[in-house]
Amino acid sequence: MKEQELNDRVWALMEPHLPGKAGDPGRTGQDNRLFMEAIFWLARTDAHWRALPAHFGK
Repeated sequence: MKEQELNDRVWALMEPHLPGKAGDPGRTGQDNRLFMEAIFWLARTDAHWRALPAHFGK
């Protein structure tokens, strides 16, 4: 089971400030929340990017 670092309240505060939304220039993000979860996992575990668990994707 995947643990979730960002609860819905915190995510609602962060989401509007991240790039990749519809209407932003350039490419849109596939899943900004999952990306941020991966960043927090890396910071918490001090692991390398290549060590990310599969549920975070590639």
